[in-house]
Amino acid sequence: MPAETMIAPGFADPVFQSQAAFRALLAALSEPGMLQQVAGEITPPEGLATATATALLTLADYETPVWLPEALRNGPAGAWLRFHCGAALVDDPADATFAVIDGTADQPKLSAFDLGTDQFPDRSTTVIVQVAALENGPALTLAGPGILGSRTITPQGLRAGFTDELRENRALYPLGVDVLLVHGEGLIGLPRSTQVEEAR
Repeated sequence: MPAETMIAPGFADPVFQSQAAFRALLAALSEPGMLQQVAGEITPPEGLATATATALLTLADYETPVWLPEALRNGPAGAWLRFHCGAALVDDPADATFAVIDGTADQPKLSAFDLGTDQFPDRSTTVIVQVAALENGPALTLAGPGILGSRTITPQGLRAGFTDELRENRALYPLGVDVLLVHGEGLIGLPRSTQVEEAR
């Protein structure tokens, strides 16, 4: 098999590693704005951060469609996800249970994904946003469940208007998407219940 078509390994110890990753993901969404780390124990395919690949290995399976940007969907990342997770890769963002977007890309907007329904708000898309860095960028102030008072994050590499999208998403609560900002092995959760404002 040519080197360019080889699929990188997934978890060496799937039970232990997926449990550890699940705890990090749960902590990220229950304590919004707190930086969490996943273990750097896998080599992610081209185009996916370690935290993105780890999250999808942990959460995605044949019952959870995944949306990727076209270049990733048709490249090594798509092949890796199909092989390790058995996940269907969908063209329509609204069909996805999990999605990966580039923080600087203009599309798709958060509103393009599955926002859940009144009967099943928990069935909305979880959107993983890959950013340039999780620190030393413009400050955002967070408030809401899981935050005592307020909390500040400073991610780099978010498109213009993304804070407005997060505000609009929050206004839909209990509907709306949950967001994970990721870079390298780090991740920050922004669940739909979190209020996000640009720091003054």
